[in-house]
Amino acid sequence: MSSNKADYVWMNGDFVKWNDAKVPILTHALHYGTGVFEGIRAYPSEDNLNIFRLKDHIDRMMHSAKIYYINHKYTTKDLINKTIELVRKNNLKTRTYIRPIIYVGYKGIGLNFTGFPINAAIIAIPFEDYFDTQMLKLRTSSWKRLSEQSIPPMAKACGNYLNSVLAKLEAVRDGYDDAIMLDIQGFVSEGTGENIFILNSDELITPPYSSSILPGITRDTVKYLANDLDLKVTERQITRFELYNADEVFFSGTAAEIAPIVEVDKRMIGRGKPGKWTKKISASFRDVVAGKQSKYKTWLTPVY
Repeated sequence: MSSNKADYVWMNGDFVKWNDAKVPILTHALHYGTGVFEGIRAYPSEDNLNIFRLKDHIDRMMHSAKIYYINHKYTTKDLINKTIELVRKNNLKTRTYIRPIIYVGYKGIGLNFTGFPINAAIIAIPFEDYFDTQMLKLRTSSWKRLSEQSIPPMAKACGNYLNSVLAKLEAVRDGYDDAIMLDIQGFVSEGTGENIFILNSDELITPPYSSSILPGITRDTVKYLANDLDLKVTERQITRFELYNADEVFFSGTAAEIAPIVEVDKRMIGRGKPGKWTKKISASFRDVVAGKQSKYKTWLTPVY
């Protein structure tokens, strides 16, 4: 993953210099993970830079905030407008990653943050590929995906990601590119920061919400693109053993985009290279984000 800092960050209504974007050491979110965030991409087209599914991302962040009792003063329209302004102010023209966050600030020490200030910030930086390879080799993590009986997996919350951090570190330190996490029942859930699809006999299968997944924006996009390709999409529980025998497997996510998986637990997937349908969906996705498919132009928010 490559990234660079930018000139400005938006924080609590103001544009501040990158090095001046600071928080108090006793910020509640820093200690307890009480924040919600999004990962959003912007892509260059022939004549502009377009933010992909911006409103959908901001809406999801609003839903995450509600789940965690993080009541704030910002509207979806506010955050959309400030996101566009920030990208312009940083004069970004290439592939860009945008990270809005709403988090509990500093007022004291303790779990109960009632009456604490709620802060918001947006970061926008140049960003290329998340993975270093398009031939992912994964392991099934020993860490289970967090259970909705303990913490809400459908919220994109800061503290939730410690679960993913453990799985990612375990996989990378064992020589893999990433991990696949199972839910508490032992069914396939998702990657450390991506949704997952398998393909068998021209049927695209992805785990349902009940498998403790995050409702991914790119996952939703893939379902539309598969439909355009007359590819049947089914949401159901998937066993880890179905992964091994799948014709194709790939991740979907804002950072990962469409990422082919060629090996799971030392077992080759299909022919050990990106499959036909994975490549078709990836090509369609690239066309959509580049503004080359008119039916999906409403997903693109022009910056300039």
